[in-house]
Amino acid sequence: MYCPFCSHTDTKVIDSRLVSEGGQVRRRRECAACGERFTTFEAAELVMPRLVKSDGSRQPFDEAKLRAGIMRAVEKRPVSVESLEHAIIQIKSALRATGEREVEANLLGELVMEALKELDQVAYVRFASVYRRFEDIKQFSDEISRLNDPKAS
Repeated sequence: MYCPFCSHTDTKVIDSRLVSEGGQVRRRRECAACGERFTTFEAAELVMPRLVKSDGSRQPFDEAKLRAGIMRAVEKRPVSVESLEHAIIQIKSALRATGEREVEANLLGELVMEALKELDQVAYVRFASVYRRFEDIKQFSDEISRLNDPKAS
């Protein structure tokens, strides 16, 4: 690891700790040449499957898009940042667990809807209205009825 202060290559690890529920390692390092200390973060680079859209085009998975869509749905709702992050981690894990190099984009949409159903029902209906392209109030009503009666799904 290069020292960010003097670019010397000899640094030693002083302390290591797990962060992000064990998903990252935080390391305190010290440069052998200049004595400056700095922090690095280490995370496993896991390959996410590509998404096959309904028109047949393929896109790489984009966590920023996933997060933005979920944030739009939960806007002004009492949902904690921690529960959002946990949901995103679960969605990414479910995608990786398929073991496929490519997955249908609608699988991602369904995973998001399941996560939102657990987080906040209003956010779920908001997301469903856009994802399923609701065109009238009856579609909203039907979706709310399905929420109230889990057997109807």
